[in-house]
Amino acid sequence: MANVFLFLGEALVYVTIMITLLHLRHRLGLGVFIAALGVMHFIETYLAAVFYVQLPFGVISPGSAVLFSGKLMMILLLYVKEDAATVRQPIYGLLVGNFLTVALGLILQQHVTVSIVPGRIADLAFIDEMGWLMVWGTLLLYLDSILIILLYERFGRRLRRFLTLRFFLCGAAVLTFDQAGFYIALHALNGAPADVFWGGWLAKMGAAAFYAVLLGAYLHLSNHTALAVSRRPIGDIFNDLTFRERYEDLLSRSGRDSLTGTLDRGRLEHDGMRLIRNAVAAGTPTSVMIIDADHFKAVNDRLGHPEGDRVLKATVAAMQARLTAADHLFRYGGEEFVIVSETMNAALALAHAEGIRASVEASVRTCDNAVVTISIGIASTPQDGATLKDLLSRADSMLYRAKDKGRNRVESSIS
Repeated sequence: MANVFLFLGEALVYVTIMITLLHLRHRLGLGVFIAALGVMHFIETYLAAVFYVQLPFGVISPGSAVLFSGKLMMILLLYVKEDAATVRQPIYGLLVGNFLTVALGLILQQHVTVSIVPGRIADLAFIDEMGWLMVWGTLLLYLDSILIILLYERFGRRLRRFLTLRFFLCGAAVLTFDQAGFYIALHALNGAPADVFWGGWLAKMGAAAFYAVLLGAYLHLSNHTALAVSRRPIGDIFNDLTFRERYEDLLSRSGRDSLTGTLDRGRLEHDGMRLIRNAVAAGTPTSVMIIDADHFKAVNDRLGHPEGDRVLKATVAAMQARLTAADHLFRYGGEEFVIVSETMNAALALAHAEGIRASVEASVRTCDNAVVTISIGIASTPQDGATLKDLLSRADSMLYRAKDKGRNRVESSIS
């Protein structure tokens, strides 16, 4: 049992240090976290190739079950806290660095060496072997990272409120794939027996559960002020906050519209850009709707601004009643709102928008019992654009077409 407790201790030390570095990224810089993630790649590969211990359920390597499993879960956490573009940086860096290791190893083997330290000689063949294992491991990591993010988003449709379960299911599925892929290389190069595969798989399932619980707990606690990080400078050299830090701080303080409770325009510019960029990178459709309350100025003029505010909140409530987990609602300005609908193509968005329009028409009335209606313009990737700016511009054109046709209607490029 001593080995089991050592494994748990190693995993706890690893996840504690890495989460701390990620949490302090606004003070230390994200590069500290990424460098720590990458610098251990050699020891992960080395331990996974040659260092094994006996556990009750099989022969296990801490390099694979603890360090590599932890790295993959940290990459998923980085995606949750940042975005897919940030996640690509350490993966590309590792891939290039490992190819460089192999290339330099091949060149170094051409040297005629001399012995300086008695009894010690450079084992370049070992470096060459480890280099190819690291390249293979990084290629798997690249695929693992894509798969775990896609699974995380897919599970989010049904398990949005069960974050720890999402982490575990994603980790378990991708680590199973990774274990099979890395075992193929170990068996081919070192003749690793089948016990290595099954023992490693069981250990990775345990690691997925262990890391999922800790990451879920961290994300829950990080929403509370007790775990908030001061962004004051840590030295004279860091006197000025970066633009990104200023922007994220602004978003954290003013991310919701005070009247309607929806996300505000600042969050649209931040979150909307990320959602569209990720959708385009993944090749999945996403739609943007611009929604305008019809003749809203007349409501304010006739019944007063307090009644106008009440009608606006009732309109938002009617829209929210029709939203799904894939929808993100923002107040764009005045009586205009934007919905970004993930994984929704133009045809689905058109039907969805029609349901939202009908919900408002059926349920929202002014105090003098006048019907309140909305007009909606839709744009979708890829046909209407690949950036938030392009989609908003196209959706705005569709909105004006809806108004020109009499309002209380939905228009898109396919309608």
